[in-house]
Amino acid sequence: MLKIKPSISLYLLLAGMLLSIGSTKSERFCFRIYLNDKGVSGYTIDNPRAFLSQEAIDRRNKEGIPVDESDLPLAASCLDTLVSLGATPVVMSKWLSTVVVECEDSITAHKLQSLAIVDSVRLVWKGEQRLTSPVADRDTSRLLPVDKPQKSPYGYAEAQIKMLNGIRLHEKGYRGKGMKVAVIDAGFINVDRMAVFESLDLAGTHNVVNPGESVFSDDDHGTRVLSCMAANAPGVIIGTAPEASYWLIKSEDNNSEFPIEEDYWAAAAEFADSAGVDVISSSLGYFTFDEKELSYLPTMLDGRTTLVSRAADKAADKGILLFVSAGNEGNGSWEKLTFPSDAMHVLTVGSITQDKERSVFSSIGPAADMRVKPDIVALGTNCAVADSSGSIRHANGTSFSTPIAAGLGICLWQALPQLSNMEIARLIQRSSSQYDRPDDQLGYGIPDLYKAFKTKH
Repeated sequence: MLKIKPSISLYLLLAGMLLSIGSTKSERFCFRIYLNDKGVSGYTIDNPRAFLSQEAIDRRNKEGIPVDESDLPLAASCLDTLVSLGATPVVMSKWLSTVVVECEDSITAHKLQSLAIVDSVRLVWKGEQRLTSPVADRDTSRLLPVDKPQKSPYGYAEAQIKMLNGIRLHEKGYRGKGMKVAVIDAGFINVDRMAVFESLDLAGTHNVVNPGESVFSDDDHGTRVLSCMAANAPGVIIGTAPEASYWLIKSEDNNSEFPIEEDYWAAAAEFADSAGVDVISSSLGYFTFDEKELSYLPTMLDGRTTLVSRAADKAADKGILLFVSAGNEGNGSWEKLTFPSDAMHVLTVGSITQDKERSVFSSIGPAADMRVKPDIVALGTNCAVADSSGSIRHANGTSFSTPIAAGLGICLWQALPQLSNMEIARLIQRSSSQYDRPDDQLGYGIPDLYKAFKTKH
């Protein structure tokens, strides 16, 4: 298994930084532990039903993907050893053999590093309070759109679906029925109250950051993202996959920006795998953090360096089709893609305007190893979304071009279930407007989802 080991100098830099800062009684730290191995858990790949859900097994069987050692859980004995040194497990990844632990003082990092089971240790969070406070009871009244209905059944969203030739795919009867989708985002305020989601097929919710708490509070970014796919209010807004089944997963800590959110994202992807989803759509990206010493460099955009990018590729290895936003740094000092959009086996989605030009904010490629990125583009400037009030707003961002494209990718896979996730990804690329001449602005260009469908019929 590939492990990215922080160099000794980096480790000492982080340790020195922590010691020079010192710690107050209220300050706490989280460290990512890279394990040498998972230990002896008692599970074997010959009996996957003991540790994988039937849904996850069914998808692997459908796509001919063998169960391997990355699917095995971490041994309880490994966790017990970490706990014995005063470290409390927060979140873990069986795919990447990592555990994030919370500690009262930074000295614990030195103790953890000395363990035989530990390969390396990295600071991923520090602060006075990691978890948000429980949310009080919310209003449950129904939220109706105030917008004037349009002549088109797609309402204000017609242009963004038509641009990808998705209406014709819908007319063939492919609107996502039978497909399972995970939306990994920051929060889904009022999705459970909004009339535009009245027909939403909600498979379930999961809060990685605050286990047990609702995802229908704290942030409305996921609400707007979800509306691009799942809204179904004729004359007002219809999303690109209104009949799919959705898991809503919160992985973003809205209180701060630290690498621990990569670990939350990886856990969200593993949960999505266990739920048996076909597709993940994620409009989150990382590159800079509250502690500058933890931030990344553009040279790291190789799909192999960051934990979140490796987790995204692992999800693809398990047969999941991933759509990931390129990022909104195109007119900033970073300019480039954000992580995990550099991952090798995800469809990275950039943003264009109604004139089919790159949105000024849309992050550009290529990846650091010169792979084509972004892969495709969709409307992300002035696109129609439903906000947490239940009404239509026009918004900008690759956060929205991504679910617009993802929803139609879901419909395409519904139409062509005999294909694998990677075959669907390549088919979408080949249908795109500049497949023969990709660049670092639009990648392969604007996909034509009906054209992709017709090539197999």
